[in-house]
Amino acid sequence: MITSVPGLRYVADWLAPDDRESLLTLIDAAPWSTELRRRVQHYGHRYDYGRRNLAVQAPPLPVWARDLAARLVHEGVMDHAPDQAIVNEYEPGQGISAHVDCVPCFGPVVAAISLGSSCVMDFTHPENTKVPVRLAPGSLCVMTGQARYTWRHAIAARKSDPGPSGRVPRARRVSITYRTVQPQ
Repeated sequence: MITSVPGLRYVADWLAPDDRESLLTLIDAAPWSTELRRRVQHYGHRYDYGRRNLAVQAPPLPVWARDLAARLVHEGVMDHAPDQAIVNEYEPGQGISAHVDCVPCFGPVVAAISLGSSCVMDFTHPENTKVPVRLAPGSLCVMTGQARYTWRHAIAARKSDPGPSGRVPRARRVSITYRTVQPQ
């Protein structure tokens, strides 16, 4: 638990290195959407970024995504299996603006797995408190409570991040974000 952001849980090395590489191979075998500045894959339900709501159904979660979802439930991260997943690819210099995942669309837990490069995700409270969190390859970041509903999270669009010994260059990063769809 990162105590300065209530409701934020970070688990380093949630996935072993060999599992990370296998997972990236499976992800890259599927088609990518280029509707955004970054490439994405939607499963279960497609989020409409323009309307900020859920759009049409997307392909079902593939086996690898269902296996990880089952692990999230088994480990008590989520109460029941998530029915929506988005895979985001970030090349060096790409990021995502500060946001709270759609409140009427998704349930109380958002869980994200990082693959490839590390990066810094900034969590910002409405009163302008900012907490940088380094997301390492294979890590799990879980947002509940205030971290889910009050704090905004973002990844700055840059090619390197601050580190303890200077700048840390970014390489390709892929994230898998799991959510549950709220009844409409």
